[in-house]
Amino acid sequence: MKHHPPKRLSPKRSPVAAALCLNSGGCGDLVLRKLYRILSDKKAAAEGYLRIVDESGEDYLYPSDYFVLVRVPAAAARKLLVA
Repeated sequence: MKHHPPKRLSPKRSPVAAALCLNSGGCGDLVLRKLYRILSDKKAAAEGYLRIVDESGEDYLYPSDYFVLVRVPAAAARKLLVA
């Protein structure tokens, strides 16, 4: 019986980062324990913020310590995180 090495995920199928809200900071546009879409913003990240598409449907900067990053399979991300 021939053994095959485990398949590695290709870059196209890599999990997508999402932000799980653990602290709303009193903001009405964030819901605790909800997954949010993250938009890339290196400058904001360097200053400790995440650019999040919140309940208003717009993207805003929030302190990164309000969230924990989670990996979501690409197929699920399309359903959960695409606005």
